[in-house]
Amino acid sequence: MTLSRRTLLLAPAALAPLAALPAFAQGAFPSGATPVNADPRLTERGAGPEAAKAVVVEYFSLTCPHCAAFHKDVWPQVKEKLVAAGTVRMVWRDFPLDQLALAAAQVARSLPAERYEAFISALFASQERWAFARGVDNIAEIAKVAALTGMTRAQVDAAVADQVLARGVLEMRAKAQQEFNVSSTPSFVFGKKVQAGAVSYDRFAELAGEAAGA
Repeated sequence: MTLSRRTLLLAPAALAPLAALPAFAQGAFPSGATPVNADPRLTERGAGPEAAKAVVVEYFSLTCPHCAAFHKDVWPQVKEKLVAAGTVRMVWRDFPLDQLALAAAQVARSLPAERYEAFISALFASQERWAFARGVDNIAEIAKVAALTGMTRAQVDAAVADQVLARGVLEMRAKAQQEFNVSSTPSFVFGKKVQAGAVSYDRFAELAGEAAGA
């Protein structure tokens, strides 16, 4: 399945129509579904102790090349030097920029939480192949990566088709706009300070240190 990479509009009201999502009344979910705020797939995904001195939130899109560069070049250093040391907790929140990023986020969110970080790192490492290569079946390429985690193609297709899950991811995106005025990826929240765009390890460590001392 080749998905459109049309950019999602920033206005929250535009998100659901662009993602072809139904407008559910409160409490009126499809049979067997759960409200977004009760869906375990939408709970926090992160690494590091909850009692860490600094909590850093990254808003990212899986089709964003700058996000891929951070996860390939900077995140391994952050993980080794700050997260493993217990000084930083990293939290990941979805901010899909297009339909394909939304679909990939839905697949990632359908995995057990302990497999999430490895999966998104693998997607970022192979981004050129599944997101930008011409003439490929995007979902089939994502499914190849998901298969390494034990996820079947049927499970991938079910995740992509899950409109309640899609709605939850888009609500996360809208909340980022409302709370932190996020409009691009990657965007990092260090305490109350928002850093938009590419960030080096040294700058990340500096901002995390400021957040820890706040």
